[in-house]
Amino acid sequence: MKTKWLGGVCAALLLAACSQPAETPTENTDDTAVDTVTTDDTTMAEGAPRLGDFGVETQHISETVDPGDDFFTYVNEGWLNSAELPQGFSSLGAFTELYLEAEERVNGIIREAAAAGGQPGSPEYQIGALYESYMNTDRIEELGLTPLQAEIDQVMEAQTHEDIARWMGRPIHQSIVGLGVTIDPGNPERYVISTGQNGLGLPDRDYYLNEDDPFPGHRDAYVDYIEATLARAGFDNARQRAEDIMALETSIAEIHWTRAERRDRIRNYHLMTVEELANDYAPEFPWMPFLEELGVDDQEEIIVNTDEAIQAEARIFAETPVETWRNYLVFHFIDSQAGLLSSEWDEARFAFFGTRLNGTEEQRERDRRAIQYVNGSVGELIGQVYVEEYFPPEYKAQMEELVEYLREAFNERLETLEWMDDETRTEAYAKLEAFLPKIGYPDVWRDYASLEVESDDLVGNARRVGQWFWEDSRSRLGGPVRDWEWFMSPQTVNAYYSSQRNEIVFPAAILQAPFFDPYADPAVNFGGIGAVIGHEMGHGFDDQGSRSDGTGLQRNWWTDESRAAFEERTGALGNQYAQFSPLEGMNVNPDLTMGENIGDIGGLSIAHHAYQLYLDDHSNGEAPEIDGFTGDQRFFFAWAQVWRNIRTEESLRNQIVTDPHSPAQYRVNGVVRNMDAWYDAFNVTEDDALYLPPEDRVSIW
Repeated sequence: MKTKWLGGVCAALLLAACSQPAETPTENTDDTAVDTVTTDDTTMAEGAPRLGDFGVETQHISETVDPGDDFFTYVNEGWLNSAELPQGFSSLGAFTELYLEAEERVNGIIREAAAAGGQPGSPEYQIGALYESYMNTDRIEELGLTPLQAEIDQVMEAQTHEDIARWMGRPIHQSIVGLGVTIDPGNPERYVISTGQNGLGLPDRDYYLNEDDPFPGHRDAYVDYIEATLARAGFDNARQRAEDIMALETSIAEIHWTRAERRDRIRNYHLMTVEELANDYAPEFPWMPFLEELGVDDQEEIIVNTDEAIQAEARIFAETPVETWRNYLVFHFIDSQAGLLSSEWDEARFAFFGTRLNGTEEQRERDRRAIQYVNGSVGELIGQVYVEEYFPPEYKAQMEELVEYLREAFNERLETLEWMDDETRTEAYAKLEAFLPKIGYPDVWRDYASLEVESDDLVGNARRVGQWFWEDSRSRLGGPVRDWEWFMSPQTVNAYYSSQRNEIVFPAAILQAPFFDPYADPAVNFGGIGAVIGHEMGHGFDDQGSRSDGTGLQRNWWTDESRAAFEERTGALGNQYAQFSPLEGMNVNPDLTMGENIGDIGGLSIAHHAYQLYLDDHSNGEAPEIDGFTGDQRFFFAWAQVWRNIRTEESLRNQIVTDPHSPAQYRVNGVVRNMDAWYDAFNVTEDDALYLPPEDRVSIW
């Protein structure tokens, strides 16, 4: 289809999304690092399912693995045995495949925009210039470190801790404390600034503190990488500088809250005045110069997340010599932009973060990375064209119908919950009714017209994009809540729930097979995207989402009795997941993954109930057999197919430590073994490995 560029109309009528949202979604569905296979749209146009005869690739079903022993492998064995990691990726699954498909579509949009040209400031020009600046390797190689050199020199002239705090207040620099703009959980009608722990270069505190293999080796390699970066930048005594930086970051890691602790919304909500923070709570950090640099020094209140860590980080800040902070800032300044610099910088960074930490053997081709860069910079500008070409209105209508089936099913399940009392149930009904589904794309788009880009200035473009996002985020302060705002572009393969907004969001790109296919068997859509819808709804009622009511206000709307009964069930679920060991010596952390595990088991249960409601409406409650498989079998096949996944060992290790989602096999096996309908569908007995006695099966929603 010929792209219909909106030009000036785009700027006048549409407002565009945030690739770097100041208000981060509460949860999302994907457990991959957005990784993605091309698809034949002709098949869909003819009305046939994209995958298999009814929406599931049954050719991959195992002939040797019993479904009751390992349902994940039973459904996906053929795929698992034949799948290969794409270049530049550490994992492969449905998210990866759809990402690659969306990327190819975005590539066409970018190239067409670049060919169209356009005047400076027009969408065509912005997209084309960003792409050209990334692909202009002759210019990038010629410049080397030059685009950063003047600022490196300025940082090294810092004399005081106040000077350092001001540098940390620039969006492009690393800071020991983070700062953003968010909806106030205690008053969801307003925006407020918030701060929380920050400052590490490795993925998590465990990488600094864990003595098990391979963490010490990773730490040694990190020091080597810091040393090589500083030496390449012309600094003498680079080894000592690197060791000082590592010692500093280790001291920060020691006082950081764990990722499981950071999930606790009650502990993380500490509202105070800026004056109190600066003068009494954590006075060792120069807050006012930091906030002045960010342009938010006029704010009276601030939410302090990870509050005890912030106090400790402030003390570390004051106790650490300015010279060490200068080295720290310069290293992270270079490292954060190494992918935009000449090949020696780019390749060195990938060798450490890509290969060493994630097991990815080689980078993607530069044109693929250019697409990622442009898409990450002006995602909704591209998204406007993406949905015009690839997301028919009937997809949105069908999704809206699915959402309402899930809402009805959830409502019916709330009615029959024996462990929830009527007082809590009434509040739960109200929250469920208030859920706002957003499907496909935003109704209002942000306006990028003020973003200036140049075709020969990659580093400058990245800086201006970052500044644009920060200014857009800062502009929220004092204004009404942007109900229209999305935190994923339409071409993002993911979904999320926001507790402050009580909304579930499904971008267009995830609304494809294996998640959603308008021509697939209904059982498959309910077991795929239906369960994802239920998953996101479930986040509003999980161990943390349940701390907010239907208006987004963080408050306790539970009776003590209902909360105790809920926690009895979630505790039992946590005990199950704590036994799962995807790598020798490393088990799933049930405290970190609890919200996602609740989302999975609740989402699939609600989706199965919704499927029964659908059958009642369309076929007198009976599902036909297709290719010898019952409706319930096809439903569970779909769930297992969605989560098929392979990944490198290092990527899996990283996931176990940092990701709130359980590894893929447990998102299947850990869930179905708790559902009576699965036992009936596949004749699972006590002789099967996944069998749980009925009294040990966890049912929450």
